[in-house]
This record gives sequence, C-alpha cells and structure tokens, in this order.
Amino acid sequence: MKPKIDWFLLGMLLAIGLAWLYPAPGARGGWLHPELITSLGVALVFYLNGLSLSFASLRQGIMKWKVHVVVQGAVFLLFPLIGLGLISVTRGWLPEDLRLGLFYLCASPSTVSSSVALTAAAGGNVPAAIFNATTSSLLGVVLTPLWMATVLQAGHSNSTAGSFSMQEVIWELLLWLVLPLVLGQLCRPWLGGWVTRHRRFVSSVDRGTILLLIYTSFCDSMVLGIWTKHGLMVVAITAAITLALFYLVFFILSAVCQGLMFNREDWIATVFCGSKKSMATAVPMAQIMFGTSPALGMILLPIMIYHPLQLVICGLLATRWKKLALDSTLKSEGQINPSAAQSFDNQN
Repeated sequence: MKPKIDWFLLGMLLAIGLAWLYPAPGARGGWLHPELITSLGVALVFYLNGLSLSFASLRQGIMKWKVHVVVQGAVFLLFPLIGLGLISVTRGWLPEDLRLGLFYLCASPSTVSSSVALTAAAGGNVPAAIFNATTSSLLGVVLTPLWMATVLQAGHSNSTAGSFSMQEVIWELLLWLVLPLVLGQLCRPWLGGWVTRHRRFVSSVDRGTILLLIYTSFCDSMVLGIWTKHGLMVVAITAAITLALFYLVFFILSAVCQGLMFNREDWIATVFCGSKKSMATAVPMAQIMFGTSPALGMILLPIMIYHPLQLVICGLLATRWKKLALDSTLKSEGQINPSAAQSFDNQN
C-alpha cells in the first residue's frame, strides 16, 4: 500500500525553513505584525474547534470517571512530574530555553482530533476520548500556565523567556482561546452543517493558521542567531528524550489500566489520550505566555518533535490493535489481552 503523505508535517518543515530563510516578515516589527496576527490566529483556531465540537458526543462519554481521572492525572500530573526530573538532570548540558521547552511539552494539554481519530481506528471508547481530549484542552488554560509559572518562579530554568503574570496570561487565554471556543459552540446550530460538509476546507484553514503561528514563533530566534549557537546534535538529543518520554508514559498508563482492569475500549482511549500532547493548543498558548520572545522557537522544539513521533507510533499501534481485536482470543468478554499487547509493545 502506498504510504500516505503527512502534509502537515511537511508544512511544519516548510514553515521553519521559511523562518530560517526569510525571518524578517514574521519577526518583531515585521510587516506581518506578529503581535496582532498571533492573537487573531489563536482565536480563529479555537473558534473553528468550537464549531467542530459535538456537545452530544461529549455528553456520551461523561460517565467513565475512572478513565477521566487516569487520563487527566497523566496529562497534568504524571507528565509534569517527569518534566521536573528532566529539567533537573539536563541542567548544564542542554540550552536553558530547550530545558524549559521540555517542561512545556510535559505541561501541555492532550490532543483532540488525533486522540479521537486514533481511538476510533483502534476500536476504543470514542465518547470517552472526546470527553477527555476536550476537558484536557479546557483544563490546560489554567493548569499549563500554572505549571510554567511555578517552574519559572522556583528557578528551575534560567530561560531568556523570563517570567509572566499568571493573572494576565489566564485572562489572555480566556479571551483568545476559551471565548472563541464558546462562540464556536454557540454558532454550531447554524454553521455546524456547513462545517461538516466542508470539513476538509475547515481543517486546511485550521492547520494553515497553526503553520503561520509556527513560522512567527521561529522568526525572532532566527533574526537573533539563536539557532547558530546550537548544532543538529541538540535536535537529535531532543528527539531521543521525547521518544523516551512517550514510551515511559505509555507503559505507565498501560500498567495502570491493567491494574484497574479496564476493558479493551477504555484501555485504548486511556493510553491514547493520556500519552499525547497537543501542538495545536501548545503553539497558541506559548505565543500568549511568551509573546515574541526570541526563546519561543527553542521552547516549541520539543512539542514539534513529539507531535509527529506520537502520531506515527500511535498510528502503528492503532492498526495493530484493530487487527488483534478481530482475533477470537481477544474477544472474550471484550477484554484486551495485556500479555499480547505487551508482547507487541516490546517488539517496537
């Protein structure tokens, strides 16, 4: 079968390449006016998310409280605690802005669209995935900046991004993220049908806006020559750390699900929603928290590497688990065979 091209991943590389070749338009004071376009872009992304979100689907998944506790605990407690360990052990041998970026990756909320899509592809509990992914995005408005402010104020990182006012950031996030999301939901009765019919166009606008935000995020750091100070080795080290981070959280979640005796559908929703991080949310939030800081590109590097890694790994797992679900040995009482899943995981 011919492999499917990930145009968004190619777009990410193109956006970074353009920032390297032509950083002036998206840098502070450039003709793209990043101070304005960033806020408008963030609002557009979350307005489109609000239009696309089905409240009925959200309501269906609300009863799986054990799944919700495990997923949100992983996203906003397990990940950040691991992140604290990462910024401690990397002190002195990784750039300060990159160390902060590793923690920002850990403090970011889970994905929405890809978590739901992969859960569905693997035969998991889709309503639970929708509820957890959406809840994670909303909780992230408060918990992500709270974690970041705690780390910066405690002196765990000497990033050039500096500190920020917690109240101001939450207000900005409410204004540019939550309000557009709510407005999108309110407009859904009138525009929801149009969005469904033109899903591909809406997705293209959404992703195109995120790519524009990525471009402006890297422009200032390119102008100031921050990337010339660090070679490709930094990128390689970051990729290795993010890959190890994914598998660590994934296996911890698998063990918790086995201990709580989750059925197959809940197990899949939990490991997919709990192990993933949203670049679509992390990029706009970073723009609001750190503004046009030249450190922004380095801070976003870990999430930009983690994003394609999680999609590739989870995509392979979803395909495999869907096939395993058809096996009669895995159909008994709707339970997934942990030893079979672990055997596959050990092979990857």
